[in-house]
Amino acid sequence: MEFLATERATLQRFMPGLDDELAQIPLAELEEPGNPALALFKAAGGPGLLIPTAQGGAGATPQEAIQVQRAIGARSPSLGVASTMHHFSVASLAEASLGDGWEWMLLEGIANGKLLVASGFAEGRSGAPILSPTLRAVRRGDNLIVTGSKKPCSLSHSMDLLTASVAVTGEDGRDQMAVVVIPVDSPGLEVKPFWNNFVLAGAESDEVILKDVEVPGRLVVMTESTEDQQPDELQTSGFIWFELLVTASYLGAASALVEGVLSAGKADAVERAALVIEAESAMAMLEGVARAKEAGEQGQEMFAKVLCVRYAVQDAIGRINRRAVELLGGMSYIGSSDGAYMAAACAGLMFHPPSRTHMSNELCDHFAGQPLRVG
Repeated sequence: MEFLATERATLQRFMPGLDDELAQIPLAELEEPGNPALALFKAAGGPGLLIPTAQGGAGATPQEAIQVQRAIGARSPSLGVASTMHHFSVASLAEASLGDGWEWMLLEGIANGKLLVASGFAEGRSGAPILSPTLRAVRRGDNLIVTGSKKPCSLSHSMDLLTASVAVTGEDGRDQMAVVVIPVDSPGLEVKPFWNNFVLAGAESDEVILKDVEVPGRLVVMTESTEDQQPDELQTSGFIWFELLVTASYLGAASALVEGVLSAGKADAVERAALVIEAESAMAMLEGVARAKEAGEQGQEMFAKVLCVRYAVQDAIGRINRRAVELLGGMSYIGSSDGAYMAAACAGLMFHPPSRTHMSNELCDHFAGQPLRVG
């Protein structure tokens, strides 16, 4: 069986023809702003991957989802990152309760319309806790008026919907968290340039600004208040999905380097095998926690387990990159920027929340018996 054959077969099953189409397009073109990858992803039915079959989606399991993301990341890291944000948003919507069956109607609309959903959920910012939203809202009757900005926000130019976490000021003056769904054509929503790096530019990670955007009450779900940065059930589930999907996407990019070394066939067999072992062991770790999620494991223990695997895979990716680029050789480095680009793209995993730097104390405290908090 060829390297990545399982992942590409899974991608073919859920998004027929996408892998072949991506393989025909130069990597540099796939990674540019305005690239064709997102349109191909939509046409292949990608937006419905994690939507249940009852709502018109593909109903992929967590294990199938990470196989798909690894295959996509091996072709286009930008599409891997962008699609991760969509799937994470959709998975969060599927596990939220918008009441009266509206969430299922929304998911059906996303699947049937092949809509792209951007993520405006809280992320790490310098000097601010990860769970603190960048968006704020006040009530106007049953609706919310949302103001603020999210940067970076992947899919900012191609999104059809924006999901976001917002802080809603209550009558008692305290903030309560909410999840909102905002159509891209809502008055007061605009996009401004933000991403200045050519690496992963195809993920469209620019700034989304909201100025007094009105969100109907039916597109709002209030979540549990959190204290001491301890994530609630919905946030924990979202983090688990995100870590699985984004780690698989970056492992895909590193796997493309391994595939290049195998195809060249010049390096010693021991060296080539070492790269394969590193990559396949990392994927086996990811599949292990994906199967655990599929079996029903959830909550803080599952979140801690996923974080440990994410950081271990992150280290494996670093080792793969260094050795693969060396084994590909100087002429390969001189003759094409693809290998250097993939290696640079893989570095992005280190910066996705929650970073190991921010979580080290929290993990140590958790494994000493404390609740898991997000720094």
